[in-house]
Amino acid sequence: MNAQTREMNPAGERYERQGTAVIVGASLSGLMTGLALSRSGVDVTMLERVDEFPRTGASLGWVHEGLLERITRRNRSDKDSTAYGPSTLSVKTWTAVYARLRAAVDADPHIELRHNTPVQSVDQDAHSAWATTPNHEVFRGDVVIGADGHRSVVRRSVSPEKPDATFAGYVLWIGLTDESAIPSRHRWPRDMDILHCGDSYLFGYPLPGHHGSVVPGSRQIGWGWFDASRNELLRETGCVVGNVVHHSLTSADIPEATFRQLAVEANDLWPALWRDAILDCIERHAIIGTPITEYVPDKLVNGRLALVGDAAHVPTPMTGSGFSASLDDAEAIAKSVAAGVHGSALVKALHGYEKERLSSVRDMVQSGQQFSQSFTGRAF
Repeated sequence: MNAQTREMNPAGERYERQGTAVIVGASLSGLMTGLALSRSGVDVTMLERVDEFPRTGASLGWVHEGLLERITRRNRSDKDSTAYGPSTLSVKTWTAVYARLRAAVDADPHIELRHNTPVQSVDQDAHSAWATTPNHEVFRGDVVIGADGHRSVVRRSVSPEKPDATFAGYVLWIGLTDESAIPSRHRWPRDMDILHCGDSYLFGYPLPGHHGSVVPGSRQIGWGWFDASRNELLRETGCVVGNVVHHSLTSADIPEATFRQLAVEANDLWPALWRDAILDCIERHAIIGTPITEYVPDKLVNGRLALVGDAAHVPTPMTGSGFSASLDDAEAIAKSVAAGVHGSALVKALHGYEKERLSSVRDMVQSGQQFSQSFTGRAF
């Protein structure tokens, strides 16, 4: 990539391509950051450790359609997201949002996305920063941005004294089922349901079908069940070691006894629609258990290294703020990098990003910790 070229943006304006960024991680926050940087004139290399992400029914909660239009548009001069149609709110799955962002990245000639490229370490000097893979490939840029999730490699170099997100003390069971598997007598929900019974919480949400259809009979229904009673299972299976989450609990890892227990509890706890959706997932063994982590950052930047999204801050999903916070990170860091991409100006600009975002994301995570404390009885 050339460090500086002139181009026409889609609005017909002439502007400079300037500087380079390496983004570690190509999940939602990484894709959004790459798009925001490219729109600001920065050339981007994205490094993702896996080949393709698995499809998941996990919901992001309410997503503002205007937010997706804002980050996927190629016209950086258009500040008004309402120019792209109604700014509606809807419940969207992770998979649907990922597909939308990924299509925009794939169409951008100034973003190179490399899959199967795990990053082992990052480092920097006075002139650049770089990411190194286990087979000693080195990817260098003016800045390296960690968008590599709650177990961030980049965070170890940004905040070595506080490298790990911590286990919040409960698991989120997630499932997704087709409308055809649910008895037709049930009244289909229009919006997200939030239910509380005993020591458990349940989120339930209607979703379009596999091909985007919202025709009755072809839709899907998703659910997320917060459960603080099975932490021992998480430790026995190695999902949680000490106070650090290592991985989620796949269906293959869930003991038959646990499936049976969940079925009994679903019958006791939840109204008929959600009970039947959960029981369908249990019968198909189509459930994932995600141990919830939380991370309150003390810093977001170290020199030419910076963090966005879950690498920077990890709130409980109960806040419903993770996606919008990641988008705000992406746009704020793109503005900073574009304003000071060369020499020592970049370090100063990144500190401006940290100053803008740190207080609000700390408040967001700490607000969620109040729920976690009341839910689990653990102090933070």
